[in-house]
Amino acid sequence: MFPERLNTQTHDYKRNGTTTLFAAIELAEGRIIAECMPRHRHQEWIRFLKKIDAEPPPELDLHLIVDNYATHKHP
Repeated sequence: MFPERLNTQTHDYKRNGTTTLFAAIELAEGRIIAECMPRHRHQEWIRFLKKIDAEPPPELDLHLIVDNYATHKHP
């Protein structure tokens, strides 16, 4: 634990209204698929991946660009 992060790493830390936004854009039609979730664990990321996999037609390929967020690295 780092001294400047003590308040955010305790067992009773609350995010106080902070949300996690997962979003995807379908460039051909400019359609956005988005979902706000109260937490940002790998379970929420997988739920969002399933959502964007179900929406476009099956003949289209999905290309994902993700950042270095720890949730994106979970097996």
